[in-house]
Amino acid sequence: MTDVVVFDLDGTLVDTPRAIVETFTAAFAAMGVAAQDPSAVRATIGLPLEQAFSKLMGIPLDDARVAEGVRQYQRLFREIILPRAGELLFPGVAEGLISLREKGLVLAVATSKFYASADALLTAAGLRDLFAVVIGADQVSKPKPDPESGRAVMEKLQVTAGETVMVGDTTHDLLMARAAGMRSIAVTYGIHGLEELRSAGPTWIADSFDDVLTCIAAAYPATGEGR
Repeated sequence: MTDVVVFDLDGTLVDTPRAIVETFTAAFAAMGVAAQDPSAVRATIGLPLEQAFSKLMGIPLDDARVAEGVRQYQRLFREIILPRAGELLFPGVAEGLISLREKGLVLAVATSKFYASADALLTAAGLRDLFAVVIGADQVSKPKPDPESGRAVMEKLQVTAGETVMVGDTTHDLLMARAAGMRSIAVTYGIHGLEELRSAGPTWIADSFDDVLTCIAAAYPATGEGR
């Protein structure tokens, strides 16, 4: 039996919300579009970029301006966020992930970022080698909260939902986990608040990454004991 932990990226492993708002603001400026309210931008974190630009600009997904926004964002992401990746990790993340790997757990990422951006961010933060699988929004036809991302992870690792726990900071993550049959850990230090997270029915709630490790230990009590 394989024990798997699937992590969201933004707001769960990496404290990127402020940098994401900064990058969106720069992307709108590059397009000659008026800046959006930061709270409105934050509310789109956890959605694929196309959906975020469509929602923020009030235009259809197939509008050419959406594609231009995505291009500008990805360019600016490399300039604004990647150089700060290491310092943006939440406290305890690097050490915690290493400890999970040492205990024999298999780690994965399911994110609303495109694969290339997620891969680059994890690499810049020095974490990429810790993850067996990374699934980005452009690798599925239906992103979170649809269960496809979680199922893609399970298929690649050849595990069942009972062997898999999802960790995330938004209801998108938790609803995806529930629809895929996984248990889930909601973290309260990211985008969505406690009550909103509770509405999605997480199995556990964690207020820090140390708490995440405690929840994972509860999920897999036999890990590291020669199972």
